[in-house]
Amino acid sequence: MRNAGKYKVRVATLWVFLSELAFFIACGILFLWLIPSIQSFNVQRMEWIWALVGTGLLSFLFIWSLRRKSKALERYRDEELASAVAPEISTGRHIAHFLLWRWAVAMIILAIMNPRFGKKEVEVRYSGIDIIICLDVSNSMLADDITPSRLIKSKRAISQLLKELHGDRVGLIIFAGDAYVQLPITTDYSAAEMFLKGINTEMVPTQGTAIGKAIDLSIESFSENSEGSRSIIIITDGENHEDDAIEASKRAVEQGITVHTIGMGSPEGAPIPLVQGRRIIGYKKDKSGETVISKLNQAMLVDIATAGDGVFVRANNSGAGLGAILDEIEKMADNEFGTEQYADFEDRFQVFLLIAAALLLIESLLPFRRSKWLSRMDIFE
Repeated sequence: MRNAGKYKVRVATLWVFLSELAFFIACGILFLWLIPSIQSFNVQRMEWIWALVGTGLLSFLFIWSLRRKSKALERYRDEELASAVAPEISTGRHIAHFLLWRWAVAMIILAIMNPRFGKKEVEVRYSGIDIIICLDVSNSMLADDITPSRLIKSKRAISQLLKELHGDRVGLIIFAGDAYVQLPITTDYSAAEMFLKGINTEMVPTQGTAIGKAIDLSIESFSENSEGSRSIIIITDGENHEDDAIEASKRAVEQGITVHTIGMGSPEGAPIPLVQGRRIIGYKKDKSGETVISKLNQAMLVDIATAGDGVFVRANNSGAGLGAILDEIEKMADNEFGTEQYADFEDRFQVFLLIAAALLLIESLLPFRRSKWLSRMDIFE
């Protein structure tokens, strides 16, 4: 019985080496083929390349294992005895099983890496609520009946609100005796955060609390094509002496816009600090020399919110009361801001998974026993 009970280690080494060589040659050819269209090709998880290269170690382990088995069988010097111990050894079948399994593993890793080539057109729809936040930056917002101050608490509340929004558009208006657009309506929350950090009481030269002007400017600032859900959130202490904010709130409702108010301050109030640099050098006094106490005008803010079909919440040291306003905003129907089309890469991991499945199926169906007709061909000699 010719070659019974023996592994052909040299033949196995040759076939495994040729297999590895063929793989790297194929990779090189594929790379050269992709160079002209490199802009339409990428790999999603390139960090897995080391796992793919590492599969080459499997070939060394296979040859090492085959060599150990071969040395173990060499103990049986008598060929007839070796044939009795391992009569059906087929080096070719062992090689075939290993290579099918080895390349199936490689294909699975390639599927994980997800090489992507070719492009497809993707359409993304943007939807959400349009929100404009009006922040009072008058000097009275420096009062500290809400710690650390009304203004700082307001800025923190807006920052928290931005974290709660998902896909909604937001704009920022600052006001005192007049109103100015600080940030046009946008979905760029990081830009909103950046503008928010720079806000202070020196940004509006005219002192006062012109809530009505802020509402009117908000109405103008909404996009012309925005006909869906829109809200204005006013954050102020409510000491309005400049205009008719309630009428402005009614005008907003006529345009389909709701107006919410957040009261910053306490009914007891606090003095207004005079700040130079970062130091408090005194407190604001009236003409008679008495210290001015700035108090929350809650009744005014309730009336503005009522006229605007919105809600009023009063901030305190534990929170700004945004929960109630966010609940109202979430009840509103989303607007569709528009669509955007862009080219994206086509995923190709399915191809590699199919190849891996086919290789594993063939490997499972291939018997280890020696084939008589294949033995006659002697291709693994």
